[in-house]
Amino acid sequence: MAAAAGSGGGGVVKHLVIVQFKEDVTPERLDGLIRGYAGLVDKVPSMKAFHWGTDVSIENMHQGFTHVFESTFESTEGVKEYVYHPAHVDFATDFLGSTEKVLIIDFKPAAGN
Repeated sequence: MAAAAGSGGGGVVKHLVIVQFKEDVTPERLDGLIRGYAGLVDKVPSMKAFHWGTDVSIENMHQGFTHVFESTFESTEGVKEYVYHPAHVDFATDFLGSTEKVLIIDFKPAAGN
């Protein structure tokens, strides 16, 4: 039987941050936050990739969440290094101050079969 996708520390890990920003966050401020988040790839060695997008679902089940940010790491240890890296700590303090609510999920991608 195959091991569960979440077992062990090695293997690719996706770090999802799903956000509802505060109503008073301007488009300029949002753009700066997104650029700052993307810039962490060059500052945090364990962060291998970054993607983001906005909700486009027709199901209207977003519960107010509007933005999704996905970072890729080579392991759960890499996520831990990222969480405690000074560049991330500084950015997260600024970023979280602009959010109404946040959901963070780390997972190991598994094939659909």
